[in-house]
Amino acid sequence: MIRRPPRSTLFPYTTLFRSRTDAAEDGDGDRAASRSWHWWTALLILTGASFATRLYKIEEPDHICWDETHFGKFGSWYINRTFFFDVHPPLGKMLIGLFGVLTGYDGTFPFLKPGDKYGDAEYVGMRVCCVVLGGCLVPFAFVIGWDMTKSLSGAGWAASAILFDNGLVTLSQYILLDPVLMFFIMGSVMGNTRFRSLRDRHSFSFSWWFWLSFTGLFLACSVSVKFVGLFVVLYVGIFTIWDLWLMLGDLSLPLSSTVRHFASRTLCLIVLPIASYLLIFYVHLWVLNKSGSGDGFFSSSFQSQLRGNSLYNASMPKEVAFGAVLTLKNHRTGGGYLHSHWHLYPEGIGARQQQVTAYTHKDDNNKWTIKPFDVNIDSNDPSISIRLVKHGDVVRLEHVAFVHHCAFVTTQSCVHCSVFAILVQSVICTVTRSRLL
Repeated sequence: MIRRPPRSTLFPYTTLFRSRTDAAEDGDGDRAASRSWHWWTALLILTGASFATRLYKIEEPDHICWDETHFGKFGSWYINRTFFFDVHPPLGKMLIGLFGVLTGYDGTFPFLKPGDKYGDAEYVGMRVCCVVLGGCLVPFAFVIGWDMTKSLSGAGWAASAILFDNGLVTLSQYILLDPVLMFFIMGSVMGNTRFRSLRDRHSFSFSWWFWLSFTGLFLACSVSVKFVGLFVVLYVGIFTIWDLWLMLGDLSLPLSSTVRHFASRTLCLIVLPIASYLLIFYVHLWVLNKSGSGDGFFSSSFQSQLRGNSLYNASMPKEVAFGAVLTLKNHRTGGGYLHSHWHLYPEGIGARQQQVTAYTHKDDNNKWTIKPFDVNIDSNDPSISIRLVKHGDVVRLEHVAFVHHCAFVTTQSCVHCSVFAILVQSVICTVTRSRLL
């Protein structure tokens, strides 16, 4: 005879998510209360030990360690609302900046290089952010182990493995994205195991919806810290597809129930994460409204919304006229500006002329004056009539700083020596000084 494993009443949802009838089925009430007391005691001891080991001497060392020079600086930029560009999504850095504000850090420390002393800077609050999130990994592991094994000793061993891992303790004590990322990844796994433990007997109950939504929200947060969080999305997605496949083949379930299960997972595991991800980026762009080091990676229209930028609220003509001073930028995000400087090409490589290249940062050497190919005009002469640049025109770009030329043909593509032909449609023209109608 195959015996069904007993349902335990150790997890705290015994009073919130289960009926008294269910509790009675598990045996004597006093015994269940005793076991529940053991469960809570183990969880509290492990959680306390987790925070104690990670908060121990959190202020040491009192200098920048490792990648604190990057993520501490990002936190400062959020506090100062200065725009920057980074390869990682914004949530982790926003949380570091938030903890810094809440603990009195004013965002003035430069975070120049590892080894620099913090001095009077209130840096501990940002480390506490990572400690708080990293310390939650132990209770998360305890709950995950309990849901998977229904064994108090198994859950305790799982939590202890996280508690005494030197690497995780160390990562949780510094201003890094790793503890933030692991917090949301393990939270996603915990939410998924909690939800799956309720899916058979408590479908569409409050607790069922709570843990399903909890999982979707933490999935969005995982991806919003680092894109490696997509792996936990894949993990939860495989379990979800398997559950829905079994439901689809279960002919005992009414069609309406199957449709509700599909719809609920679509809402909480697809719509909610996408909406949360977009909301995080909305907050990111709303906070960073001042010009900073990352301006040059984005379009001129975006830069015109940043306070302090030279293009802020600038009035730019729709058309480009001959004689205008402009910059040319590749249309792709992060593309470079057409750039030149006083350095010459090496001997034996074409004519000994100044180098023309691409440069991803804003610089005065990115400015060019657009002129007709065969006519030399004075853009400051008011008597010259306005002539707009049209498709098919052969134009000459004159470098503003060093007054040398590049020829551009809008209908063909060729390169030789210092003559560069490109498609005008493939670049974004930003008029920085133009002759307006």
